Amino acid sequence: MPGKGHPKLLLKMCTATSLLFLCSVVARGQENLSAPPPGPSSWEVPAEVRTLAELIRDLQAQVQNLNSQLSDLRAEQERSRAEARELRRELGLVNRQTVPTANGPLNPYGMSRPNESPEKSGVTPLSAPPLSLSSEQRIGKLEEDLQVMEGKINDQYQTKVESGSKYRLRLSGIALLNLYENRGTVDNQDFPQLAEPPQTQQPFVSPGTFGGSLRQSQIRLQSYGPDILGARTSADLTMDFAGGFPDVPNAETMGLVRLRTGTVRLDWTNTSLIAGQDRLFFTPLAPTSLATLAVPALAYSGNLWAWTPQLRIEHRVALSENSSLSFQGGILDSMTGEIPAKEYTRYPNGGERSGQPAYAARIFWTRRIFGQDFIIGSGGYYGRQNWGFSRNMDGWAGTADVTLPMGKRFEFTGAFYRGRAVAGLGGGIGQGVLLNGPLYSATTSFRGLDSMGGWAQLKFKPKSNFEFNAALGLDNPFAGELRRFQANSIYPDTYTRNLSPLVNIIYQVRSDILFSVEYRHLNTSVLDYGSNDVNHFNLSLGYIF
Repeated sequence: MPGKGHPKLLLKMCTATSLLFLCSVVARGQENLSAPPPGPSSWEVPAEVRTLAELIRDLQAQVQNLNSQLSDLRAEQERSRAEARELRRELGLVNRQTVPTANGPLNPYGMSRPNESPEKSGVTPLSAPPLSLSSEQRIGKLEEDLQVMEGKINDQYQTKVESGSKYRLRLSGIALLNLYENRGTVDNQDFPQLAEPPQTQQPFVSPGTFGGSLRQSQIRLQSYGPDILGARTSADLTMDFAGGFPDVPNAETMGLVRLRTGTVRLDWTNTSLIAGQDRLFFTPLAPTSLATLAVPALAYSGNLWAWTPQLRIEHRVALSENSSLSFQGGILDSMTGEIPAKEYTRYPNGGERSGQPAYAARIFWTRRIFGQDFIIGSGGYYGRQNWGFSRNMDGWAGTADVTLPMGKRFEFTGAFYRGRAVAGLGGGIGQGVLLNGPLYSATTSFRGLDSMGGWAQLKFKPKSNFEFNAALGLDNPFAGELRRFQANSIYPDTYTRNLSPLVNIIYQVRSDILFSVEYRHLNTSVLDYGSNDVNHFNLSLGYIF
């Protein structure tokens, strides 16, 4: 049994001897590698060992270089991701600011512009590279996207409108040429609202007139500011050239600049605050026409309108995925339709002398049908008026409006009002008050003129760039009241009815070029003197910029 342990002992001795021999060889090789270059008398290192050592040093240098490049790539990738996130955030803000409001068309001149795709709009949203790509491929993809985005941003910067602030300013508008012909006598040649009695005094007698005008062209400025208290801020200013004529030769072609609307908005998700001069929010609709942009179509024919300083709030409540209920309320400058007493000095009108603003409200229900908004709304207006000698009078109006899509090609819109003393809103054919004696006598009493009217339009749109519109408007002051106060009327003519049917065709040659032909008939009745008729033809060519 003891003899069996010798083979194991012999095996252990052999293993130990081999390990000692290998260690000595390795130690000698390391001494040779770390020793200075051998002289003539030194032991020479084999060529294979020198080559191996050089390869190891080269590999170490390459590894260090690769580590440095990888660190740089990681840092660049982080910067690219941060820039991409910032660009996406800014792009989201821009897209959110340029979304049109639910009640306002993108193109207010008639036909709506088609929604532009990201490719056409010049802005391509950045998308994160797929995670399946390698780091180098993802970095390359981000660099390409950033280069494309930088080029497009540079292109837009070259054409952006410079403003006094760092926030975006948008310039838009329409250059509009109207060629017109009137068969009869009208109150205003290029966009008439009333038919007047025929001229009998020479040299003004004429069976008709023909002319052209660009004074209905408009300029619009829109600014998009920072978020305040969670609300998007914006401002909007619109002007045209229908403010009258200078006292110079050929002044008919030199329309004066006129302020139309100017608002400041704060828009939260479901609530908006609007301050400025704007249209009547409690009766917001108007017929579609390029022949009459200086005033809304069918003005003084049942279409209430005014650009009035106001402060209002709007709130929207979602009832379901496809329907909502909205509430609007605010205060307005109480306008009475009076002509200013002075050209440069402002005196208070009858509504402003009351010492309080006018009040208005509207509620409307919206539901999506046929891919469009079906809207039914109802509004109310009240304004106190003071006509001197403590003669106070109430002006009021009740309104209703509807927008009814009838399939993909037809749409019906209309509005109706019933009111009293609403000449400042274009009601009563511009007649608002009645009096039973001299205007400046303390014994004379005033009362508001009752009137009612409305309009309706049927739109047929066989193509996205072509539409046909037919509309009819009627304003009807109460003739019995006018007759009782006729002897003391403060109006040069006493109108009892104004009826205006119109038809037009609007063709959108491109998204920025509009062409329209319109025919309108005016029938205006004067108390106890019958009615006057005029045929108005209008050819319009507009360029939207």
